[in-house]
Amino acid sequence: MALLTLSLTAGAQVKLSENVKLSGYGMLQYQANDKKGAEENAFNLRLMRAILDGKINDFDWRMQVQGTSNAGPGNPTMQLVDLYAEWNRYKAFRVRAGQFKRAFTFENPTHPITQGWYSYAMVINNLSGFGDRTGEKSSGGRDIGLQVQGDVLKTAGGRSLLHYQVGVYNGEGINQKDKDNRKDIIGGLWLMPFDGVRIGAFGWKGSRADVGEKNRYALSAEYDKNEWTFRTEYLHSQGMGADASLGDKADGFYAFGIVPVVKSKLHAKARYNLYRKAKDWQSSKTMYEVGFNYFFTKNLQLNAEYARVNEREGHHNYNFVDVELDFRF
Repeated sequence: MALLTLSLTAGAQVKLSENVKLSGYGMLQYQANDKKGAEENAFNLRLMRAILDGKINDFDWRMQVQGTSNAGPGNPTMQLVDLYAEWNRYKAFRVRAGQFKRAFTFENPTHPITQGWYSYAMVINNLSGFGDRTGEKSSGGRDIGLQVQGDVLKTAGGRSLLHYQVGVYNGEGINQKDKDNRKDIIGGLWLMPFDGVRIGAFGWKGSRADVGEKNRYALSAEYDKNEWTFRTEYLHSQGMGADASLGDKADGFYAFGIVPVVKSKLHAKARYNLYRKAKDWQSSKTMYEVGFNYFFTKNLQLNAEYARVNEREGHHNYNFVDVELDFRF
């Protein structure tokens, strides 16, 4: 408790040695909705993670674990989330190996706290390796593999104009060996024409043993500077999912803005959030979201949002509320 209190007030990571640091975060959540026949009103522990970061010569490494109580009271479980090393001698050519975020979309690698919402966009959750459409184990957008990335074409002032990344993965999610001996290949390329601006495209070619091929692409744009954040992405997927009745196509789109009302203290936000699980309007779910994020300190914040939800399937229209207390140490 003393360590946590010190970390929240001072904002300091714990230095275990010259090259190893300990940090982490917790996300406490309350949610409610009035969907007919599926009403909810509950407190929840969204996430708790502990992170070790280290450096060995030209290599950076990370280990991240997540604690859960899924096995029942008194019998908690731990899950390995990240475990990788990255050779980073050259900014234009870095090599990462292990278990880490897939090289797909701008939102996937965003930190859950700085992402700013009760959850990643629905299309990210379903088509970027979270609770994936294919039935893959929920993996937080991660997989096991090898990735090459870099920043090239610098301006006179030293700012990079182009980023590339290409990865080869098992295609099964976290803590899983490849079950069909066929690898997923994922790549992304984005331009940074102005400070704070990214415009990118991503592709994903892969398979899963139980559902067959998956072919996906994403188109992305973002402005993020001086606490003003705007991002939009469209994702498309071709390939059968775990529910064969939905067909072989799905897509979705989101767009949001987070703007400072009081700099470094209070942000207002709004998001349009759409997912079509069968790539038709009859299967669509849309969330119209507004809210705010309040920062007690840089390591302690309160997030709140309200959404009006429309589910075409079943003709459901209902209200949704989420409130979170998030902290880092």
